[in-house]
Amino acid sequence: MRRIRAARVLAVVLTLLGIQLTWFLSPAWACGCGAMVVDPAQQIAVSDEQSVLRWDGRQEQIVMRLTVTGDAHRAAWIMPVPHRATVRLADPAVFDQLARAVAPVHRTRHHFWPRGGDWPFDDHADGAAAAPAPGAGAVGVVGRQRLGPFDVARLTATDPAALEDWLRANGFALPARLRTALRPYVAEHWEYVAVRLAPDAEGTALAGALDPLHLTFAADRPVYPMRLSRLASTPQSLGLYVLAAHRMEPSTSIGGLPPRTVFAGRLDAPRGALGTLAHGAPYLTALTQRFPQPARISGDHELRRAGTDTPVRQVIDDEELDRIAGVPAWLLTVAGLAVLLAAAIAVVVVRRSRRPVLPPPPVSPPPPLA
Repeated sequence: MRRIRAARVLAVVLTLLGIQLTWFLSPAWACGCGAMVVDPAQQIAVSDEQSVLRWDGRQEQIVMRLTVTGDAHRAAWIMPVPHRATVRLADPAVFDQLARAVAPVHRTRHHFWPRGGDWPFDDHADGAAAAPAPGAGAVGVVGRQRLGPFDVARLTATDPAALEDWLRANGFALPARLRTALRPYVAEHWEYVAVRLAPDAEGTALAGALDPLHLTFAADRPVYPMRLSRLASTPQSLGLYVLAAHRMEPSTSIGGLPPRTVFAGRLDAPRGALGTLAHGAPYLTALTQRFPQPARISGDHELRRAGTDTPVRQVIDDEELDRIAGVPAWLLTVAGLAVLLAAAIAVVVVRRSRRPVLPPPPVSPPPPLA
């Protein structure tokens, strides 16, 4: 048992070391909906990304919150958008409300015989759990604003090299492969939201959950930018909330595994930040998707109305062992049967011990020999 536990602990340590080594070897240039640019001597990784897309038929809104780790003191984040966008800070409470809205329904299922995790099969060994309107000129700054810790610039670009020049002028170097990945957006006359991130305290690294940003732009169809995620060197995952008048679905898998709907349904009079965001778009669809090979991502996610508005909700079966007064029912049953068997054996033994012992039949002497 000690050898097994030692092997598991060693596996966990090696896994954590492998993750840290991956951070050093492969800087995170891309996240699910945009790209991070950082000083080459520093590192930054997006450990979590939450996004909600709202579309009412004419206008699209994207609320995004990033959680970052690393040693970078500052970074830039680029978000392509199909039309000119307005940007403001969002209320982080909307993500807590969405998480509660799509939370799975738990259903308790009782079982009689013990299973893994029940005594005597429980295991206390530690383990790890295996988540367009182009402006004049090459680059045009159509707006710049300060939002909390963010310096936000809204740009138009007709040449990736011009975008690179702008980033360099503001203290950032654009990686060559990211410049190449931006070319389709330039060809389609998309614009960019460039955000310069800096921690509140000077000289400290960017870490933790950043304030969410709220982008709003015109859209004749809902689209979620994913093309830049093809730059990632490790498998990627997408978790996306979609608010619309009806249930929505991606048009294609864009090079990943088939998208999965984990929740679909109409919101019941939401309040607060979610109520404001969902006004006029009351149907919520929660989508997840895995991208084992990010290089195969072929484009952005274009969403469409699903064939039906059939609701979907995850149900989690919580297995629970039958108990009587806190004692497993199977143990009481086995103990009871053992007691009954012991009592039956005792009765048989007692009865046999009380039977009278009959004397042997008399032995007659043999007849004399002639």
